[in-house]
Amino acid sequence: MYNYKSGITQIDQVTGGLEAGTNFLVLAPPMSLAEELAYSLTRPLTGEYAIVLSTNDRAAEVIDAFKVMNVDKRYVGTIDAITKSSTPGITDTNRLMFVASPTDLTGIGIKFSKMIELIFDGDFSDGESGLFPPPVRFCVNSISTLLMYRKLEVLYQFLHVVTSKVKKIDGVGFYLLNNESFDEKTISLIKQLMNGVIEIKIEQNLQYFRIQGLKEVSSEWMKFSVQKGQVVIGS
Repeated sequence: MYNYKSGITQIDQVTGGLEAGTNFLVLAPPMSLAEELAYSLTRPLTGEYAIVLSTNDRAAEVIDAFKVMNVDKRYVGTIDAITKSSTPGITDTNRLMFVASPTDLTGIGIKFSKMIELIFDGDFSDGESGLFPPPVRFCVNSISTLLMYRKLEVLYQFLHVVTSKVKKIDGVGFYLLNNESFDEKTISLIKQLMNGVIEIKIEQNLQYFRIQGLKEVSSEWMKFSVQKGQVVIGS
Protein backbone atom coordinates (compact mmCIF):
# COMPACT_ATOMS: atom_id res chain seq x y z
CA MET A 1 0.00 0.00 0.00
CA TYR A 2 1.25 3.48 -0.93
CA ASN A 3 2.29 5.82 1.90
CA TYR A 4 2.20 9.59 1.50
CA LYS A 5 5.18 11.32 3.09
CA SER A 6 3.87 14.13 5.28
CA GLY A 7 7.12 16.04 5.64
CA ILE A 8 6.60 15.82 9.41
CA THR A 9 9.39 13.69 10.89
CA GLN A 10 7.27 12.63 13.86
CA ILE A 11 4.84 10.98 11.44
CA ASP A 12 7.08 9.71 8.66
CA GLN A 13 9.71 8.07 10.85
CA VAL A 14 7.13 6.15 12.88
CA THR A 15 4.57 5.19 10.22
CA GLY A 16 6.42 5.66 6.93
CA GLY A 17 3.89 8.33 6.00
CA LEU A 18 0.13 8.71 5.77
CA GLU A 19 -1.77 5.65 4.61
CA ALA A 20 -3.51 5.74 1.22
CA GLY A 21 -7.26 6.21 1.50
CA THR A 22 -7.22 8.38 4.62
CA ASN A 23 -8.75 11.79 5.36
CA PHE A 24 -7.65 14.34 7.95
CA LEU A 25 -9.42 17.32 9.46
CA VAL A 26 -7.19 20.35 10.02
CA LEU A 27 -8.90 22.07 12.93
CA ALA A 28 -7.58 25.53 13.67
CA PRO A 29 -8.42 29.03 14.91
CA PRO A 30 -8.31 32.16 12.71
CA MET A 31 -4.90 33.73 12.03
CA SER A 32 -3.16 30.38 12.38
CA LEU A 33 -0.86 28.59 9.95
CA ALA A 34 -3.65 26.15 9.01
CA GLU A 35 -3.60 26.96 5.29
CA GLU A 36 0.19 26.83 5.09
CA LEU A 37 0.25 23.50 6.95
CA ALA A 38 -2.53 22.02 4.81
CA TYR A 39 -0.84 23.10 1.57
CA SER A 40 2.45 21.66 2.81
CA LEU A 41 0.72 18.33 3.45
CA THR A 42 -0.97 18.54 0.03
CA ARG A 43 2.25 19.33 -1.85
CA PRO A 44 2.78 16.56 -4.42
CA LEU A 45 6.10 14.76 -4.33
CA THR A 46 7.63 13.11 -7.41
CA GLY A 47 5.04 10.90 -9.09
CA GLU A 48 2.13 12.42 -7.15
CA TYR A 49 -0.70 14.83 -7.97
CA ALA A 50 -2.54 17.42 -5.91
CA ILE A 51 -6.06 18.83 -6.21
CA VAL A 52 -7.16 21.87 -4.21
CA LEU A 53 -10.78 22.93 -3.80
CA SER A 54 -10.51 26.63 -2.98
CA THR A 55 -13.47 28.52 -1.55
CA ASN A 56 -11.28 31.32 -0.15
CA ASP A 57 -8.54 32.06 -2.69
CA ARG A 58 -8.55 32.43 -6.46
CA ALA A 59 -6.82 29.76 -8.52
CA ALA A 60 -3.92 32.13 -9.23
CA GLU A 61 -3.29 32.53 -5.50
CA VAL A 62 -3.36 28.77 -4.97
CA ILE A 63 -0.86 28.27 -7.80
CA ASP A 64 1.39 30.96 -6.30
CA ALA A 65 1.28 29.21 -2.90
CA PHE A 66 2.53 25.98 -4.49
CA LYS A 67 5.07 27.84 -6.62
CA VAL A 68 6.72 29.07 -3.40
CA MET A 69 7.19 25.39 -2.51
CA ASN A 70 8.94 24.74 -5.85
CA VAL A 71 6.13 22.46 -7.00
CA ASP A 72 5.79 21.61 -10.71
CA LYS A 73 2.41 23.18 -11.55
CA ARG A 74 1.71 20.44 -14.09
CA TYR A 75 0.83 18.19 -11.16
CA VAL A 76 -1.49 20.59 -9.32
CA GLY A 77 -5.18 21.02 -10.12
CA THR A 78 -7.42 23.73 -8.67
CA ILE A 79 -11.20 23.84 -8.39
CA ASP A 80 -11.87 27.55 -7.93
CA ALA A 81 -15.21 28.56 -6.36
CA ILE A 82 -14.38 32.29 -6.33
CA THR A 83 -13.29 33.63 -9.73
CA LYS A 84 -16.32 32.74 -11.85
CA SER A 85 -18.61 35.11 -9.94
CA SER A 86 -16.57 38.10 -11.16
CA THR A 87 -15.40 36.58 -14.46
CA PRO A 88 -18.39 34.56 -15.76
CA GLY A 89 -16.76 33.82 -19.12
CA ILE A 90 -13.72 32.05 -17.71
CA THR A 91 -13.33 28.52 -19.09
CA ASP A 92 -12.01 25.28 -17.65
CA THR A 93 -8.73 23.61 -18.53
CA ASN A 94 -7.55 20.18 -17.41
CA ARG A 95 -5.87 21.65 -14.34
CA LEU A 96 -7.99 24.75 -13.65
CA MET A 97 -11.73 24.31 -13.20
CA PHE A 98 -14.29 26.84 -12.01
CA VAL A 99 -17.69 26.76 -10.31
CA ALA A 100 -20.04 29.69 -9.89
CA SER A 101 -19.85 29.85 -6.09
CA PRO A 102 -19.22 27.77 -2.96
CA THR A 103 -22.96 26.98 -2.89
CA ASP A 104 -22.64 24.79 -5.99
CA LEU A 105 -21.74 21.52 -4.31
CA THR A 106 -23.04 19.53 -7.28
CA GLY A 107 -20.77 21.44 -9.63
CA ILE A 108 -17.82 21.03 -7.28
CA GLY A 109 -18.42 17.28 -7.11
CA ILE A 110 -18.58 17.00 -10.91
CA LYS A 111 -15.33 18.96 -11.38
CA PHE A 112 -13.58 16.86 -8.73
CA SER A 113 -14.65 13.63 -10.42
CA LYS A 114 -13.57 15.00 -13.81
CA MET A 115 -10.13 15.94 -12.52
CA ILE A 116 -9.66 12.51 -10.95
CA GLU A 117 -10.70 10.92 -14.25
CA LEU A 118 -8.16 13.00 -16.18
CA ILE A 119 -5.40 11.94 -13.77
CA PHE A 120 -6.30 8.26 -13.97
CA ASP A 121 -6.61 8.39 -17.78
CA GLY A 122 -3.19 10.05 -18.09
CA ASP A 123 -4.63 13.23 -19.62
CA PHE A 124 -4.07 15.62 -16.71
CA SER A 125 -0.43 16.44 -17.37
CA ASP A 126 2.15 16.00 -20.12
CA GLY A 127 4.59 14.45 -17.66
CA GLU A 128 2.87 11.35 -16.31
CA SER A 129 4.69 9.37 -13.60
CA GLY A 130 3.60 5.86 -14.57
CA LEU A 131 2.49 4.96 -11.02
CA PHE A 132 -0.89 3.26 -10.79
CA PRO A 133 -3.12 4.05 -9.13
CA PRO A 134 -1.70 7.55 -9.40
CA PRO A 135 -1.16 9.00 -5.90
CA VAL A 136 -3.47 12.00 -5.38
CA ARG A 137 -3.43 14.49 -2.51
CA PHE A 138 -6.61 16.54 -2.02
CA CYS A 139 -7.25 19.68 0.03
CA VAL A 140 -10.45 21.59 0.83
CA ASN A 141 -9.80 25.19 1.83
CA SER A 142 -12.16 25.43 3.55
CA ILE A 143 -15.12 23.60 5.07
CA SER A 144 -15.78 26.75 7.12
CA THR A 145 -16.70 28.72 3.99
CA LEU A 146 -18.90 25.91 2.67
CA LEU A 147 -20.78 25.84 6.01
CA MET A 148 -21.56 29.54 5.61
CA TYR A 149 -23.53 28.75 2.44
CA ARG A 150 -25.05 25.30 2.99
CA LYS A 151 -26.80 23.53 5.85
CA LEU A 152 -24.74 21.11 7.89
CA GLU A 153 -26.81 18.10 6.80
CA VAL A 154 -26.30 18.93 3.11
CA LEU A 155 -22.59 19.56 3.52
CA TYR A 156 -22.18 16.36 5.52
CA GLN A 157 -23.57 14.34 2.63
CA PHE A 158 -21.28 16.15 0.19
CA LEU A 159 -18.22 15.51 2.36
CA HIS A 160 -19.27 11.89 2.79
CA VAL A 161 -19.18 11.45 -0.99
CA VAL A 162 -15.85 13.28 -1.35
CA THR A 163 -14.06 11.49 1.49
CA SER A 164 -15.35 8.17 0.16
CA LYS A 165 -13.95 8.99 -3.27
CA VAL A 166 -10.56 9.87 -1.76
CA LYS A 167 -10.61 6.50 -0.01
CA LYS A 168 -11.65 4.67 -3.17
CA ILE A 169 -8.80 6.10 -5.27
CA ASP A 170 -6.21 5.50 -2.51
CA GLY A 171 -5.66 9.24 -2.16
CA VAL A 172 -5.18 11.33 0.97
CA GLY A 173 -7.34 14.30 1.95
CA PHE A 174 -6.99 17.39 4.16
CA TYR A 175 -9.97 19.56 5.13
CA LEU A 176 -9.64 22.91 6.90
CA LEU A 177 -12.19 23.94 9.53
CA ASN A 178 -12.21 26.98 11.83
CA ASN A 179 -12.79 25.59 15.32
CA GLU A 180 -13.92 28.94 16.75
CA SER A 181 -16.81 29.57 14.35
CA PHE A 182 -18.84 26.41 14.85
CA ASP A 183 -20.29 24.51 17.79
CA GLU A 184 -19.04 21.18 19.09
CA LYS A 185 -21.93 19.30 17.48
CA THR A 186 -20.91 20.53 14.03
CA ILE A 187 -17.23 19.76 14.60
CA SER A 188 -18.02 16.30 16.00
CA LEU A 189 -20.18 15.44 12.99
CA ILE A 190 -17.42 16.44 10.55
CA LYS A 191 -14.89 14.45 12.59
CA GLN A 192 -16.94 11.30 11.99
CA LEU A 193 -15.92 11.41 8.33
CA MET A 194 -12.21 11.63 9.12
CA ASN A 195 -9.48 9.13 9.98
CA GLY A 196 -7.56 11.67 12.03
CA VAL A 197 -7.40 15.27 13.21
CA ILE A 198 -4.53 17.73 13.06
CA GLU A 199 -5.40 20.43 15.60
CA ILE A 200 -3.69 23.80 15.82
CA LYS A 201 -3.62 26.26 18.71
CA ILE A 202 -1.92 29.62 19.28
CA GLU A 203 -0.35 30.54 22.62
CA GLN A 204 1.66 33.72 23.21
CA ASN A 205 2.01 34.22 19.44
CA LEU A 206 3.50 30.74 19.02
CA GLN A 207 1.76 28.02 17.03
CA TYR A 208 1.38 24.41 18.11
CA PHE A 209 -0.24 21.37 16.59
CA ARG A 210 -1.09 17.86 17.69
CA ILE A 211 -1.99 14.80 15.70
CA GLN A 212 -4.87 12.58 16.75
CA GLY A 213 -5.90 9.29 15.19
CA LEU A 214 -2.55 7.97 14.01
CA LYS A 215 -1.40 4.84 15.80
CA GLU A 216 2.06 5.06 17.39
CA VAL A 217 2.27 8.80 16.66
CA SER A 218 2.40 11.06 19.73
CA SER A 219 -0.64 13.26 20.33
CA GLU A 220 1.40 15.76 22.33
CA TRP A 221 1.36 19.43 21.32
CA MET A 222 4.38 20.43 19.22
CA LYS A 223 5.54 23.95 18.41
CA PHE A 224 5.85 24.45 14.66
CA SER A 225 6.28 26.86 11.78
CA VAL A 226 6.05 26.53 8.01
CA GLN A 227 8.92 27.86 5.88
CA LYS A 228 8.51 27.70 2.09
CA GLY A 229 6.27 24.69 2.41
CA GLN A 230 8.49 22.87 4.91
CA VAL A 231 7.04 22.10 8.33
CA VAL A 232 9.61 22.94 11.00
CA ILE A 233 9.10 21.45 14.45
CA GLY A 234 10.40 23.33 17.50
CA SER A 235 12.18 26.67 17.53
